[in-house]
Amino acid sequence: MKIIQGKYKGTNLSGFDIVGTRPTMDRVKESLFAIIQEQIPHKNILDLFAGSGNLGIEALSMGSEDVVFVDNNKVAINTIKKNLAKIKENKLVLNMDYNEALEYFYNQGKKFDIIFLDPPYNTNYIEHSLSLIENYNLLNSSGIVVCESDDLSKIKYSTSFIEYKSRKYGQKNVVILKKK
Repeated sequence: MKIIQGKYKGTNLSGFDIVGTRPTMDRVKESLFAIIQEQIPHKNILDLFAGSGNLGIEALSMGSEDVVFVDNNKVAINTIKKNLAKIKENKLVLNMDYNEALEYFYNQGKKFDIIFLDPPYNTNYIEHSLSLIENYNLLNSSGIVVCESDDLSKIKYSTSFIEYKSRKYGQKNVVILKKK
């Protein structure tokens, strides 16, 4: 994995091998960021289920204002910190379950312009995360949520969101939602 564009382009990122996880492949990431590139500069971003931090670090490279990284796995947290150190960025990295993290941001009054949701497959975490994001009002009015899953039926959302864009890359589905 490496950073594909922006000021840190070409930097190799560390990964890990944990059952149930998989990194966003470079070609998928490149296509995804081509779709949302105009929305990244000077924005506040949440990389929930961050894994290696691959998506959030790409956003930093492309000029986002801030990125918060959340994962509940200590190996992932250590990998994110190692990858941030490679690019000399000091960002908030939280070792929390996504439920706790979303409630934490709500209690802090924090809102985001972009939220990346790339949870482990074989879960309903996207649907539950979207419900919490909506209930806690964590997305700015012009914000987007980028959902990645192996199964489109797992990307369930309320009528408060509308599909902005969607793409399929082999087994991976990417759906970008925005507030209605």
